[in-house]
Amino acid sequence: MKAVVQRVKRASITTGHESPGSGTRESVNLGSMGIGLFVLLGLMDGDTDEDLDWVAGKIGRLRVFDDDDGKMNLSLADVGGTLAVVSQFTLCGDVRRGNRPSWSRAMPVSEARDFWPRVRRRFEGLGIDCIFGRFQAMMDCEIVNDGPVTLIVDSADRRRNG
Repeated sequence: MKAVVQRVKRASITTGHESPGSGTRESVNLGSMGIGLFVLLGLMDGDTDEDLDWVAGKIGRLRVFDDDDGKMNLSLADVGGTLAVVSQFTLCGDVRRGNRPSWSRAMPVSEARDFWPRVRRRFEGLGIDCIFGRFQAMMDCEIVNDGPVTLIVDSADRRRNG
């Protein structure tokens, strides 16, 4: 499981859908937030609940917000921020060969569709306000980076020494 975590001043997630019978596309606001963390989450083939627990716990505990001394020492809960989580299978793309990404390392869509509700429940279980993107939807994600502070959290790291 791979996550790109960005500290943000504000963010919003919208998706478009066709209005029944009208033939027009309407934008649907899935959520907006102020200060917080915006997470793009890629589900890899073979990911487990243990991977999810590790990634969600790590993100929930990240101390990337400034304390009174200007040192990154506070967590999302400490600052009362919001967490946005968006499914992002393209993080699983392999571009080592050629110029067209291979998606062979991504979790198969049927498995990912079944796994995504567990992702939501696990992040909601952190006790932090959350907003979520819509699984398999085309979305517009607007963010205002803060810093910018951007980190990669990869569940494969939990199995590596060091």
